[in-house]
Amino acid sequence: MARFSWICLGGAIGTGLRYLVTGWAVSLFGAAFPWGTFAVNVSGSFLIGAIMQLALATRMISPTVRLFLATGVLGGMTTYSSFNYETVRFVREGAWWLATANFALTTVACLGAGIAGVVLVERLVLSHAGM
Repeated sequence: MARFSWICLGGAIGTGLRYLVTGWAVSLFGAAFPWGTFAVNVSGSFLIGAIMQLALATRMISPTVRLFLATGVLGGMTTYSSFNYETVRFVREGAWWLATANFALTTVACLGAGIAGVVLVERLVLSHAGM
């Protein structure tokens, strides 16, 4: 039950982060394209890559903290359902260019960010720790 509580707390924090990051991205780039969803999905993909690599390759992050961060915070922060809805909305509106751009940018950027998170931890943390 304790892990469940930590995951719920993390989810609440992640939801707040999603709101803040989305608002920041919209204020910076405008609302014509879903930059807020893009920003949270890319940053969340990077962070989950880094956190999971660090947690699974070392003992620096306990299983409970890993669940809190990856399942709770990042699960609350990232928004695949929003990404899906926004892409479908573009398709329904006949905005095929925006639908395609949203799909391609998000897919490529999130994959790249996830790989970058893993590589960053491998190079900066694991190589210096001799692991």
